[in-house]
Amino acid sequence: MDLIGRGVKTLQIEADALGRLPGRLGKDFVRAVELIIACKGRVVVTGMGKSGLVGQKIAATLASVGAPSFFLHPAEGVHGDLGMVTRDDVVIVLSFSGETDEVLRLLPVFGRLGISIIAITGGVESTLAKEARAVLDVSVDEEACPMNLVPTASSTATLAMGDALAMAVLEANRFREEDFADFHPGGSLGRKLIRVRDLMVTGEAVPRVAVDAPLNEVTREMSSKGLGMTCVVDGAGGLVGVITDGDLRRALERSNGNLRANAAGLMTPSPGTVRGDMMAAAVLQMMEEKSITSLIVVDGEGRISGVIHLHHLLRAGVI
Repeated sequence: MDLIGRGVKTLQIEADALGRLPGRLGKDFVRAVELIIACKGRVVVTGMGKSGLVGQKIAATLASVGAPSFFLHPAEGVHGDLGMVTRDDVVIVLSFSGETDEVLRLLPVFGRLGISIIAITGGVESTLAKEARAVLDVSVDEEACPMNLVPTASSTATLAMGDALAMAVLEANRFREEDFADFHPGGSLGRKLIRVRDLMVTGEAVPRVAVDAPLNEVTREMSSKGLGMTCVVDGAGGLVGVITDGDLRRALERSNGNLRANAAGLMTPSPGTVRGDMMAAAVLQMMEEKSITSLIVVDGEGRISGVIHLHHLLRAGVI
């Protein structure tokens, strides 16, 4: 028994099936994307057996890229769950043969509601295909199963076609990294996509002193807030500079320990700032490039919103 050989042959058959898909994308693929983009309701994905399992993944992927979607089990659908489907929805129906009984029983209901159907099927002349407004062909020459029975190459092709559809929808909707972050707040992916405003200190926790603040006030503010820096503001509260631990050390060295300067004489004017809606990972990269440990966060009008420190990023697991 050549186990490695069987594994290799399985991968080769599935790779060949995937390799044929790009040449099949045409007007129907474009129409499918347009139907999803124009959908005023939700994208309903349905399929039976292995197609249903793949359909659950497709529904989850579409939802994660901003196309509200859910999976409808065909058997549950004909026993009441069709009540979740509305006239404003679009339906993606998965059936490799295009003749799956449980799926076909749903089609008259979709027709009465006037719902557009996108078929992902290997049966391009099937009953399902004839009822669909867009047909995405996932037919395969053979399954990887030695008996040519177990859905393998066909289910892989269906999954890949669903991904292609979702990514085209993502690009057509100009879905951004920031949008993606809104739908993925948890886990390691969520930590990578967390925004500055979710981690920064705000309000009274932000160190700040007036331009004419004496040295003892500057050091007291920096020590009490524990961020190794303080913002310097003018009479209207506008940001005019920043003083860091490094600024103090350098000033002491220059004065031979006889430092008399106020905040204006110690600060670095026009400090670099970031926005609260920036990705924390991008801000971490800025800190590494500039060899700094904190950045001032400002709003659209340049007013101080908060301060983000390297320790905040460490605690959140961004690093």
